[in-house]
Amino acid sequence: MQNSPKWEIHFDLANAKKQISELEEKTMSPDFWGDQSNSQTVLKQLKILKNKVTSFNTIADTYEDALTLADMGIEAQDESIIPEAKETAAKFIEAYEALRVETLLSGEYDANNVIVTLHPGAGGTESCDWVSLLFRMYGKWAEKRGFSFEVLDYLDGDEAGIKSVTFQINGDNAFGYLRSEKGIHRLVRISPFDSSGRRHTSFASCDVMPELDDSIAVEIKSEDLKVDTYRSGGAGGQHVNTTDSAIRITHIPSGIVVQCQNERSQIQNRDRAMKMLQAKLFLKQREEQLSKLSGIRGEIKDNAWGSQIRSYVFHPYSLVKDHRTSEETGNVQAVMDGALDPFMNAYLIWQHKQEQNS
Repeated sequence: MQNSPKWEIHFDLANAKKQISELEEKTMSPDFWGDQSNSQTVLKQLKILKNKVTSFNTIADTYEDALTLADMGIEAQDESIIPEAKETAAKFIEAYEALRVETLLSGEYDANNVIVTLHPGAGGTESCDWVSLLFRMYGKWAEKRGFSFEVLDYLDGDEAGIKSVTFQINGDNAFGYLRSEKGIHRLVRISPFDSSGRRHTSFASCDVMPELDDSIAVEIKSEDLKVDTYRSGGAGGQHVNTTDSAIRITHIPSGIVVQCQNERSQIQNRDRAMKMLQAKLFLKQREEQLSKLSGIRGEIKDNAWGSQIRSYVFHPYSLVKDHRTSEETGNVQAVMDGALDPFMNAYLIWQHKQEQNS
């Protein structure tokens, strides 16, 4: 294809192919599997690079198909080919844009799996119910992507909804995409809990952090930890194990609290909770080194009025709008069913522009 060389330069395909060769050569080393942590890192990088090349080849083939159909229609003067040509061209544009945005996922931890925590804010039972809707939304998004979804901790609301939930999404660039969700999410709707049918505003906070591998070392003193065990229960039992093995760890100097009740044993839950604590402390240390609180986790804002990153209006009209990028849609139901890619892509483009202007 005559345009292929320009595309390869834009998407840095030559460098990707070079890295693939170098990484494949490493896997052939006799002592490659001796270091499990390093081998897993190499295999993960290899998979990401190969997926990039495969995606490029796919859009290149789609482009060729669109050109072929257009040429056939012109040569034969057959207008019946037009609809198929338009459909193929639309597929090419969609795939091209997706790959173009993916090139912006160049952050240090963008390729990692992601751990997300949701908490209700101002709004009481309404906000707990809002958390349950967001929980479902991210689950649907992960499902559409083919990513795995694992609940780590779950606490029911007093009357309805969810008081807090932590879950992990595993997939290529999961953190890179989900970091756009860090912040306060605002809901406006007619309350199902209000017998008078009044409109209510609710808030929920979304905290996002990457899953870190064993190569990241954070010193944690045992005397700085308070470890509690508890039993999960209630409706949350459908997501987690109802045993006495649940673990809550409080890091006394920082006040950071992590919980895990998903694993079968207390030891497994403790190990998982310690990894979460290490990730939170690592990010906290990184944030303290920055001149302003941004970068890996974004700004920390109050879970209430005037601090939301995105608004979801169910009534008196239908609208989801991101207040950072101005990306919006009137199809609220599609968003609640996991159609988040337009917002995530807009955020990546917006952030890239912000970094260029800073």
